[in-house]
Amino acid sequence: MANGRMTLQEIGDRLEIQDLLARYSFAIDDRDWEALDSIFTADARIDYTQTGGAVGSLAQVKAWLPLALERFSRFQHLVATSTLDLAGDRASGRTILFNPMVYRGADGVEQTFFIGLWYRDVFVRTTDGWRIAERVEEMSWSHNVPDMPPIPPLAA
Repeated sequence: MANGRMTLQEIGDRLEIQDLLARYSFAIDDRDWEALDSIFTADARIDYTQTGGAVGSLAQVKAWLPLALERFSRFQHLVATSTLDLAGDRASGRTILFNPMVYRGADGVEQTFFIGLWYRDVFVRTTDGWRIAERVEEMSWSHNVPDMPPIPPLAA
């Protein structure tokens, strides 16, 4: 940002990254695991461990997500305020996520709960546009979380 003003390149980069964050939310909420290929780099590292999840490669996480999320009948990933630090073809960011979820227990009873966290991301510009190269979920708070069995681990 020169003289407190964004260049057209920076404006475009920020809009592309914001779109990337929104597309991630819709991919997860729609359970469209294949859409993640256009959001992450092929060699991305994804770490959901602070929220009880797994850490692994894009391929591992794509195989794990349907198993991990099948216990939830509904959820929304609502991304909000982001800070982005752009440095040429790389960027880092921290984005707020508000995540209401509905857990369906083995007895069929549903319970709504809420999680607040941050995504800490590393973005890279590729020939196909901006992608997430690394994502770490950082837990902030939760409310009304039910007792649940552990989420299954990544497949070996």
